Amino acid sequence: MPTLTVEAPAKLNLTLDVLGRRADGYHDLNMVMQSVALSDTITLELGTGGPLSVRTNLGFLPNNEKNLAAAAALALQRETGRDAGGLSIAIHKRIPVCAGMGGGSSDAAAVLRALNGALETGLDPLELARLGEQVGSDVPYCVLGGTALAQGRGEVLTPLPSLPRCAVVVCKPSFSISTPELFRKVDGVRLRCRPDTAGVLSALEAGDLGGVARRMYNVFEDVLPHRQGAEVRAIRNELVQQGALGACMSGTGPTVFGLFSEREHAEAARESLSQSYRTVWLTETI
Repeated sequence: MPTLTVEAPAKLNLTLDVLGRRADGYHDLNMVMQSVALSDTITLELGTGGPLSVRTNLGFLPNNEKNLAAAAALALQRETGRDAGGLSIAIHKRIPVCAGMGGGSSDAAAVLRALNGALETGLDPLELARLGEQVGSDVPYCVLGGTALAQGRGEVLTPLPSLPRCAVVVCKPSFSISTPELFRKVDGVRLRCRPDTAGVLSALEAGDLGGVARRMYNVFEDVLPHRQGAEVRAIRNELVQQGALGACMSGTGPTVFGLFSEREHAEAARESLSQSYRTVWLTETI
């Protein structure tokens, strides 16, 4: 039985703006997205002859079609008419869960890419990304990866010039944040600040890492509950004090990340934050 092993890289939101609520209940978003090397490892075993199965190294994650990786496998087989002859999916999670880093979406995208090749479906990357819309709003971006502008629900993608490679420190505080609750709060307030998305795009075009980092912003930081907001700001400030060119919360959080041009500064930031937080990673953009 053929076995495939693939990596599923995490994503970060360099910017995140919510433009408004749509008639279908979703929100129109405007985001600059970036892939980083921190990844989950997925092993697929095809031709098992049994029902689709999923297992992870985290016992609380779903092991059925509610897992986005399984949902992606089922969607691809259904839409293309290709059958894996039974499929086993093993996921080794490193991307923090419920952290705003797209871990589940990236797992789904990695499964789509792997099965697309193994089953010789012939879908090109854009067709595969459109298929990913059935699984989740972040899946299309995770199929393509790199640096991209994501609009609509997140599925309307425009590739951008690559962010200059740099070190990234990622810190996830222990509390969780309700994504639906944050969207409800955004709907109920007048946002005081919005990302300078046009400025970020210009800085990317110029290859200006500092120009991108200085303009990073996430509107959800404005509507965090008081205690959580204070902790996110404290992590962001610590990253900047340790030499980050800029720092921001990713997605609906609570993960905070900083971009560093000097790896030794990034290592010092990781060491400093590790004294207070269990989930701290030093990675890099890809």
